[in-house]
Amino acid sequence: MAEPLTIALPTQAGAIALAGENEENLKTLARLTGATVVLRGQELYIYGTEKQIELSQQLVRSLEDLWSQGKSISNADILTARQALDTHRQGELQELQRDVLARTRRGDEVRAKTFRQRQYIQYIRTHDLTFCSGPAGTGKTYLAVVIAAQALLANQYERLILTRPAVEAGEKLGFLPGDLQQKVDPFLRPLYDALYEFIDQEKMANLMERGVIEVAPLAYMRGRTLNNAFVIVDEAQNTTPAQMKMVLTRLGFRSRMVVTGDMTQTDLPLQQQSGLTVALKILQHLEGIAFCEFSQKDVVRNPLVQRIVAAYEQYEK
Repeated sequence: MAEPLTIALPTQAGAIALAGENEENLKTLARLTGATVVLRGQELYIYGTEKQIELSQQLVRSLEDLWSQGKSISNADILTARQALDTHRQGELQELQRDVLARTRRGDEVRAKTFRQRQYIQYIRTHDLTFCSGPAGTGKTYLAVVIAAQALLANQYERLILTRPAVEAGEKLGFLPGDLQQKVDPFLRPLYDALYEFIDQEKMANLMERGVIEVAPLAYMRGRTLNNAFVIVDEAQNTTPAQMKMVLTRLGFRSRMVVTGDMTQTDLPLQQQSGLTVALKILQHLEGIAFCEFSQKDVVRNPLVQRIVAAYEQYEK
């Protein structure tokens, strides 16, 4: 064992940010480095071999732009910092940490937390059509909605259209009461939830009444040409090939489309091929289309979600 290292943290807020909820961040640091990491007040103690202590110190310093300002640090931030150290991308890591994509109505910062998320954001901003596939919790839909909402509020597009196939997730819900909008709302709730982060309900209701924001099932897209619109197609793994072709060919002038899906969570009948799978095969060599694929390393929810995804991937192999 080498001589323990002590890092003095200048503020209590910084110490809390570095430790994370229930000291989850310290547990992640220990798991990644093999060191023992203990926080007492505003002093961080690191025990272990010389190599373990050095790696732990490098990771803590790599995150300093965040904890020094009391900003929330996630499991994904720590994993990305480790990846940056392994691949000599510390400069890019600083840019990642400092680049704020947007702020929610509560004032919380939204930013890319992994290098792949940053690439995804760049793809959306520079391509008329972007496909993104990957497991749950990687921010596929959320980041697309953030960019779309910001673009709409900046008057870069006349309309924001969010659509997804109305497919039940592995269970039959039977008859749903209410009018057509009330029947499809449960399928579209995740899209509403993301929008409410940036637009209050009163303004949302007004924008939807005027048709500026449209949240609708995929069947509503048939026969339309979507000009000057930002279109997000969510849960695209549940489209049929015919539905996918239909929605892709709706793209009009001055419009942008993002298609997201998770091929491991398809709710189509067993013999039905997914439209997302077919589209990725057919279109992968076409110029002007961007493809982004997330992995379990890009999961930014509870750290347990990342481990669940990894366990399922291992089982399916």
